[in-house]
Amino acid sequence: MKLHLAKSYIILFLTTLLFLSCNNDSKKENGKLNIVTTTSMITDLVKNVAGDEINLQGLMGSGVDPHLYKASEGDVSKLANADIIFYNGVHLEGKLVEVFEKMQHQNINTIAIAESIDKNTLISSSFFQGNYDPHIWFNIEYWEQATQFIVAKLSEALPEHKATFEANGAKYSSQLKTLKANIISIIETLPKEKRILVTAHDAFSYFGRAFGFEVVGLQGLSTATEAGVQDVQRLAAFIIEKNVKAIFVESSVPKRTIEALQAAVNSKGNNVIIGGTLYSDALGNAGTIEGTYIGMFEYNVNTIVNALK
Repeated sequence: MKLHLAKSYIILFLTTLLFLSCNNDSKKENGKLNIVTTTSMITDLVKNVAGDEINLQGLMGSGVDPHLYKASEGDVSKLANADIIFYNGVHLEGKLVEVFEKMQHQNINTIAIAESIDKNTLISSSFFQGNYDPHIWFNIEYWEQATQFIVAKLSEALPEHKATFEANGAKYSSQLKTLKANIISIIETLPKEKRILVTAHDAFSYFGRAFGFEVVGLQGLSTATEAGVQDVQRLAAFIIEKNVKAIFVESSVPKRTIEALQAAVNSKGNNVIIGGTLYSDALGNAGTIEGTYIGMFEYNVNTIVNALK
């Protein structure tokens, strides 16, 4: 019985080795690395650079809040089978930190997009010393830097496709420059005194700094920090004082807090409308214009400007 059991273990062991060997040969044969990304913005960016030269899987889809996101068993499996993991890197995916550390211990190449950015230029957090605002994608210049960063990382991993990555990166960088010019043109139609953006949480500070908006979020940098009654009343007073005509919900944040803010303003004999839904921590549905970074940015700006005019 013991001899038979021992033989069974040996057979299982050899079968596992054979299976792994076949997997590795297959992977080398098609030349495609398994790349896993966290947020939909990063997934879109890597897709634009890599094209069809990799196997790409994104963990978070439309409407998913990365601040609160917890990895499922399936996600951990995807991460464990990845050759490279791209994530934000400025405490955006706060509940995945331990998972990333485990992946690093398994010698999986785990890369933070924020490594491409000079931290001296980031917006620091007033609540968490040494931490920064993680919503870096709302600075288009940062996203251009991230594009070249991904080009370099993928070229290092797959040097045979370096020319493709560089060409795709150059094309996408050009599209980002056009995006920035279009955004400036749209914003110029809005008087400067009306450029006040009130949203569910503090996700648009980089956007505000880049395009001249005063930005106020009801919640802090992370949606894990809930707004209290005093926060609502304080912001309601600000809206009335500044004569703000519209406030905005976010696709990845429950709208009840903004509705409470609207009710607080209206209860004081003033009127503020909900100007629309903005995409902050996630893109729109796949297959739609808002499901791309460029489409999301243009949609947001058009929504903001049209509501505040």
